[in-house]
Amino acid sequence: MDTGKDNIHLTIVTPEKTLFDGMVKYVRLPGSGGLFGVYYNHAPLISPLDKGEVTYRHGETKEHVAIERGFVEVRNNTVAVCVTETKS
Repeated sequence: MDTGKDNIHLTIVTPEKTLFDGMVKYVRLPGSGGLFGVYYNHAPLISPLDKGEVTYRHGETKEHVAIERGFVEVRNNTVAVCVTETKS
């Protein structure tokens, strides 16, 4: 796990399970107003999410999670993503 000081804590959950919980360099999300990125020290926000991909860098690996819809809360270098559905 990358524990660099400029990382953020990302949690991605569905009603059934946790898809990811760890430290990342950034996360890109499909917001209702378009794609947006979250990096270290991002301003607090709550936003609905539309169908698309949540993308994040975990260590040297770039990961993707396809979602149908959900919401995100960003606060104190923590990103909590709740998705109501995922697709295969």
